[in-house]
Amino acid sequence: MGKKDSGKPSRGLGDKLEKVFQKTGIKYVVDTTFDALGVDCGCEARKEKLNKMFPSKKPECLTKDEYDFLTPMFDKTSIKPHEQAGINTIYKRVFNEKVKATSCAPCLSDRINKLHAVYDAYEA
Repeated sequence: MGKKDSGKPSRGLGDKLEKVFQKTGIKYVVDTTFDALGVDCGCEARKEKLNKMFPSKKPECLTKDEYDFLTPMFDKTSIKPHEQAGINTIYKRVFNEKVKATSCAPCLSDRINKLHAVYDAYEA
């Protein structure tokens, strides 16, 4: 029945659907049919598009440099523009979300709190 599940975590909806289609045998039927016709089914491109449109929300791990950068940030009462840029860069990578610099204190605070939750997982 098609390829075995590789055990890799899903990057988004496309990966999740592919796993369902593999387990139900749908992927095998589609692959066999389109291989016989000599035509690309477009599954891979569709999967990547769905992954980008609907990414998984599981955060990525912090790198050591990111961890070290964040350590003093959680005790600050004000954040400088270059520090916000660093926070945004880390946030974008860890949560796979597009963010821009903001003057909205609650918005920035929310990003810092989410990063703090990831950070705290290293101390557990």
